[in-house]
Amino acid sequence: MNDQIAFMTRCVTTGRMTRREFIGRSAALGIGAAMANTIYAQAARAADPVMGGTIKLGMQGGSTTDSLDPALTTNAAGLMLLRLWGEPLVEQDDDGGLQGKVAESYEGSDDAVTWRFRIRKGITFSNGQEVTPDDVVATLQRHSDDESKSGALGLMRDIKDIRVDGQDVVIELNAANADLPYLMSDYHLLIQPGGGKGAPDAAIGTGPYILKDVDMGVRFVAEKNPNYWGDLGYADTIEILVINDDTARVAALQSGQVDLIDRVPPRTAGLVARAPNINVHKTSGPGHYVFIMHCDTAPFDNNDLRLALKYAMNRQEMVDKILFGYGSVGNDTPINASYPLFSEMEQRTYDPEKAAFHYKKSGHDGSVLLRTSDNSFPGAPDAAALFQQSAKAAGIDIEIKREPNDGYWSEVWNAQPFCTSYWGGRPTQDQMYSTAYLSTADWNDTRFKNEQFDQILLAARAELDQAKRKQMYADMGKIVHDEGGLICPMFNDFVEASSTRVSGFIEGIPGQILMNGYAPHRMWVNA
Repeated sequence: MNDQIAFMTRCVTTGRMTRREFIGRSAALGIGAAMANTIYAQAARAADPVMGGTIKLGMQGGSTTDSLDPALTTNAAGLMLLRLWGEPLVEQDDDGGLQGKVAESYEGSDDAVTWRFRIRKGITFSNGQEVTPDDVVATLQRHSDDESKSGALGLMRDIKDIRVDGQDVVIELNAANADLPYLMSDYHLLIQPGGGKGAPDAAIGTGPYILKDVDMGVRFVAEKNPNYWGDLGYADTIEILVINDDTARVAALQSGQVDLIDRVPPRTAGLVARAPNINVHKTSGPGHYVFIMHCDTAPFDNNDLRLALKYAMNRQEMVDKILFGYGSVGNDTPINASYPLFSEMEQRTYDPEKAAFHYKKSGHDGSVLLRTSDNSFPGAPDAAALFQQSAKAAGIDIEIKREPNDGYWSEVWNAQPFCTSYWGGRPTQDQMYSTAYLSTADWNDTRFKNEQFDQILLAARAELDQAKRKQMYADMGKIVHDEGGLICPMFNDFVEASSTRVSGFIEGIPGQILMNGYAPHRMWVNA
């Protein structure tokens, strides 16, 4: 048996065996799941990286209307670009904790009001300029300015003062926030020279790669940064191709055009996994596929109409027919069990009678227009069609308008009152709620404004008793569930795939897509 385990381990280290296959074969050998997971994780981390070569990614989500300004990044392809050339103060590690990036360490005051970040000495931006604490202050100030339209704006509003103290950057808050370091890991908050105030889209940062060729929404090429301070980045070149069509993206991997893709359609994931030269990777997390309604725009400004649509959603059908089991049922909040302070609440189920009751009570007459696109999440148009059918049983007419993939995140999301969308989640509940549900959040895409919710959110930041804090988050979840503009039918697994030409993919890393966006940094081309 030891010989078989050794063989399986070698297959893992060379990228020739997926976690699922390893666990399955281990079970056949009588090895328990816990032990098999441990052996697999050790094998995946023990693989010897190979330097050089080119890794090509096929990504969904890019658009010609995208921007290289990190403040304005909204999609998966944009996130991957940010990870290549820039870094925030700190970043989420493989276990869900924090590790230093531009900041080598941090500490907070006992009351969690004042936070001090020690900035690394001797690191440089890709233009050769040394990083200073002043650059950090300028960056955070830019993202705190309404004119920046930053996706992190909602996270920055409680900052009272940002100042330099020697090699430290000191952040003073209006009120305590025990999660402040996690907020500083937000992918928008890349440290830029002069804060990026003069040229926010110049893509100059401290990351392991330097952008060399940019065709927005089409193709990006980045080369290794020879002066990178860290140990990430094995390939000489990273190339990203924006392939929004699911079938074309999978075909690009199968043909060898690319080495790694995100968002493998759950419908075809099993078939893709059968190919001998492809590994399919699955990671559960906080990502969720959603339908969003603007609470301040008719007819969705009527909570009875919002409730009618929530009860008209058959969630289990969505998980079965859209996710094909690669995910779980949602409950009209953005929080699931991947968050440590998650609390269960009564599951909302498909109920055409309740939907009809609330629809009649709303007084609305006529159809409601739902906009969708494959660019919002894989299978979104099909999900919209399922929603249309389930709502008919309640007498609700949903009109579907399929929008072009290109421009969806700039012209439809956060602009139109009823559409399909996607959230990758955030490291903490406070960050998720502060980004998208606080009344003043720039990315409040449901236009949800609730004074009680805001008060509890701010109070929870200062609460150091975890039991009390958990109850506060439960109360906030109930408010969003009952009154919000979010219809969350499902939490998706991240389903991604790589060619056996490359190695180093580790499943189960919390955060965003593709190993929290670090797959191209941490993978290598096999010799």
